[in-house]
Amino acid sequence: MTSTRSPLSRAETRDRLLSLRGVLFDLDGVLTPTADVHMAAWSRLFTPFLEEQGVSPSYSDADYFRYIDGKPRYDGVRSLLDSRGILLPDGEPEDGPELNTVCGLGNRKNEAFNETLAEDGVTPYPGSIEFLDYVVAAGLLVAVVTSSRNGEKTLAAAGIRGRFEIVVDGLLSAERGLAGKPAPDTYELGAALLGLNASQCVVVEDAHSGIQAGRSGNFGLVLGVDRGVGTQTLLDAGADVVVPDLHDLLPNAETEAGA
Repeated sequence: MTSTRSPLSRAETRDRLLSLRGVLFDLDGVLTPTADVHMAAWSRLFTPFLEEQGVSPSYSDADYFRYIDGKPRYDGVRSLLDSRGILLPDGEPEDGPELNTVCGLGNRKNEAFNETLAEDGVTPYPGSIEFLDYVVAAGLLVAVVTSSRNGEKTLAAAGIRGRFEIVVDGLLSAERGLAGKPAPDTYELGAALLGLNASQCVVVEDAHSGIQAGRSGNFGLVLGVDRGVGTQTLLDAGADVVVPDLHDLLPNAETEAGA
């Protein structure tokens, strides 16, 4: 479905941003380039698995964006399996990665992600850190809201865990029994932990499901960052504006562009 709303200009976006009180950042693909690590880990899981199952089409990056991106890990497994007509038992979160259950496959992917993160580390996007500095200096409260159960590890590896008092990750949302994105529940919890309501907060997302969560939760501003999903896809999902990098929303960005 194509959006009928006109996207905000960058100046309009800044004005609305500064009229609000909190910024809720997604992690993978917004603050850190770990979406690439996740993509590689999912490919390492599903490329051989689908071959072993004898189903087609083979796994591709398009599958990641369509069925997995932004969702809790086990939901991503279910979504991809459903797309190929494969039904597996859910199993238990404690299942070993060698088991062909939803949880076992999810845990196999998690092993691959953790190995890559430990070996290579991660550096946050410079433009995202500039934007974080900008909103904090303007007096806005900030939190991280991620579907990943590796949120704490990723923030620590990127050296920015100390920038956020509030982190809502996959572990906390599971503990509280919250529905994952595209439901707005985790973002609503992030706002509440900041002492705010949805209308007072910005959601910053790069995933289709995350943008849907921000729109369905009636947040004050839904800001999309296009790291590969596509600008129009994010606008159609409900983003008020989409930028290629958060640096582009800083007051000096337009001056730099015109230089």
